[in-house]
Amino acid sequence: MKRFLCAILCALLGTACVIPTPVALASQMPRDIIPLDDDALPEPAPGQHHYLMACVDTWKANPKNLGNTDGVILVTLDTNAKRLIFTTFTREMLIKRPDGGIGRITYIAKNYGPEALCNIISTHFGIKVDKYILFSMDDVQTIIDAMGGVYITVTDAEADYLNRYRISRDSTTPSMDKAGTYLFGGHAAVIYMRIRKVGNEGDAGRTRRMRTVLSTLASKYDNITLSQALEILKAVTDHSCITNLTLTDLMEAVGYAMQLRGVEPEGLQMPPNEAMEPIVYAGMSTRQVDFELCRQRLAEFLDSGFSVVEAK
Repeated sequence: MKRFLCAILCALLGTACVIPTPVALASQMPRDIIPLDDDALPEPAPGQHHYLMACVDTWKANPKNLGNTDGVILVTLDTNAKRLIFTTFTREMLIKRPDGGIGRITYIAKNYGPEALCNIISTHFGIKVDKYILFSMDDVQTIIDAMGGVYITVTDAEADYLNRYRISRDSTTPSMDKAGTYLFGGHAAVIYMRIRKVGNEGDAGRTRRMRTVLSTLASKYDNITLSQALEILKAVTDHSCITNLTLTDLMEAVGYAMQLRGVEPEGLQMPPNEAMEPIVYAGMSTRQVDFELCRQRLAEFLDSGFSVVEAK
């Protein structure tokens, strides 16, 4: 009846009318993906220490039944070059799965475990990383609250989205109104980092917001004391879903971070826009990736001694 009425209305208005019908998007076959040999990967450069951090898309995570990893970030502490780098990876890219098939990276930790996610990042991007921490969204909000919140500058479009999402009135200080800088509590910060449907950035906007929050939190602790660093470490260890970092590993990371106090954080998007091509695969909007170009760009960025903020 609705389709009939629509056709009658179009005829009365004297306009051409096409009644839309659901059409499945045609699937495209991606190019083959050839990862590097894990055993042939070089060790990190002297002074560079890599930690993979990922957030699953559930508020309460079960280590035995992980959700999809919507946020994947490589934290690099470079004590030689005095650099703190946050590299974010888009969840939509296609990778070679451990079983030899092709799929989106967001499903790897859930279906194959966090070690497999580390291996995918290592062999596809040419950087050896084996230490990881996985969080739930609730873990992230609790840690941000423990750190006293985070100041974030939002646009009018972002403020409107957050208000329509119905974040609580007391989740920002002052209460969210329009464009401006607000102190975000943990819950509001998590919602901000998950925004994709504002502007035309899509997942690139989400990963940029992740880098914004992490960089702002890092800058907040330019003059952090050892006791404050240990308090943050406790918040992280108490509120993480699963990790393979030992207490020794964590204390070493704190030591590296202390050496980088006052360093301006740098951000990098992987893959860069020019290395991605949108395609439809297995009924999903995905990104086909030129991993050779990615490996080249990432190596150049990590090896440079220059401060490049938000490199594309």
